[in-house]
Amino acid sequence: MSFKFKQFSIHQDRCAMKVGTDGVLLGAWASIENKPASILDIGAGTGILSLMLAQRTLADNIEALEIDEDAYEQCVENFEASSWADRLFCYHAGLDEFIEEIDEPYDLIISNPPFYAEDVSSGNTSRDTARQNQSLPFDELLEGVSKLLAKDGLFATIIPHKEEISFIRLATSFGLFPNRILRVKGNPSAEIKRSLLEFSFKESELSEDELTIEIKRHEYTLPYQELTKAFYLKM
Repeated sequence: MSFKFKQFSIHQDRCAMKVGTDGVLLGAWASIENKPASILDIGAGTGILSLMLAQRTLADNIEALEIDEDAYEQCVENFEASSWADRLFCYHAGLDEFIEEIDEPYDLIISNPPFYAEDVSSGNTSRDTARQNQSLPFDELLEGVSKLLAKDGLFATIIPHKEEISFIRLATSFGLFPNRILRVKGNPSAEIKRSLLEFSFKESELSEDELTIEIKRHEYTLPYQELTKAFYLKM
């Protein structure tokens, strides 16, 4: 079971969280204006974010962190099968233990965190762990980012829109300030469902945008096509 993109493929049969719109949006939207030399992907899953950033940047050091053993092994497999295997490395560790090991900060940190905080069960333990933020609470994520991010670095993430205000408030308590926000909805009549957020240690004027994915079923808006066309085969 693999998902083919223009420049790489993702095998995902052993990963609880499959390739989805959230990851592709985040990997395409994260700013690379500061030409990051080192990138960290927290909670890598299939490794899709790291692979997208390997395609988009010349960063010679792209590291990923994955605590689930099956997902970790699959991530390594996806890295090794790509054209950028020499720039990609995955650690099998939790964020707290990883922080203890790291000396050099990262220019860009990216994370598509687990965020179904509601106590819902799909009957699949790995999937529930990947989706529910008990395994990586937002405060733990943000504290980790505040310790691992270079002083001029950027942190990009995607969360449910309803969590946006509280997440930004929490980030600010760790000295991280929002620079850009992209709010996403599925179609013109739908409610905003996701917020893509970019933070840095500098307070600056906030740039806010909105993106609609589809005009109607399988008819994608031009802004969505522009954002994702370097990756999706059919864009």
